Amino acid sequence: MRIVVDTDLCQGHAVCQAEAPELFEVPKAGTVQILREDPGADLEAARAAVRYCPTQALSIVDD
Repeated sequence: MRIVVDTDLCQGHAVCQAEAPELFEVPKAGTVQILREDPGADLEAARAAVRYCPTQALSIVDD
């Protein structure tokens, strides 16, 4: 599994960072940066970040 971001959709709301700070970082006036593509033990936090992203810019794909 890995986390994927559509940077065209991301508006920098930082909801993902609030849900999973170990996986996401959103700089001021920027788009999300994925700190770790493989959510590993933080899969539930990653799913919450995907679920609550206001622009639906995040997804989890099963490789």
